[in-house]
Amino acid sequence: MLKLYDCSTAPSPRRARMLLAEKGIAHETVQIDLRKGEQMSAEFRAVNPRCTVPALVTDEGVLTENAEIAAYLEAVYPDVPMLGSTPLEKALVAKWNWRCEMEGLMSIASALRNATPAMKDRALPGPRNVTQIPELAERGHKQIGWFFEDLNDQLKENDYVAGQNYSVADITATIVVDFAKWVKAFPQDSHTALLEWHKRMKARPSYAL
Repeated sequence: MLKLYDCSTAPSPRRARMLLAEKGIAHETVQIDLRKGEQMSAEFRAVNPRCTVPALVTDEGVLTENAEIAAYLEAVYPDVPMLGSTPLEKALVAKWNWRCEMEGLMSIASALRNATPAMKDRALPGPRNVTQIPELAERGHKQIGWFFEDLNDQLKENDYVAGQNYSVADITATIVVDFAKWVKAFPQDSHTALLEWHKRMKARPSYAL
């Protein structure tokens, strides 16, 4: 059976958790407490030397990035497609999932990791210490606001982030909206399409995971 190394309070492993739930894939779960630094332990380094979660243990090896986890699960469990069904839909899912990651999640992470006193010298995840750069925190706040504008425009014309079907892009966008609260960034009242979409996402069973 698949084994997911998870952290119930962190946004990144929540993406893998929601994907497994949407596909209805049975798996074991091992909790890694990031606040206690368990990701740095020798035991977990043996699973993932990069000291990050999620990590999905399969019969064929350990997967440590959400992109590869999604690709693997889609190939092995093609029912309930989450990366698109048609060539165009696959392309749009890839595009919007990338934008949600780079313009959404990365912006929030920059704002959080470069300004939070508790993350001094932890400006990047992983085993290496990295000095904070306050200017990156300021830019991150601006970028997340711009991304909410773009996502709202996309959802004015589409039921879901990448078109007319729920996909991994919706999972990533859901994490963006929820994770942004950590840096006190929120969709505005004028983002009516985004807010309506998020309300529908909250009604899905996987949202509560």
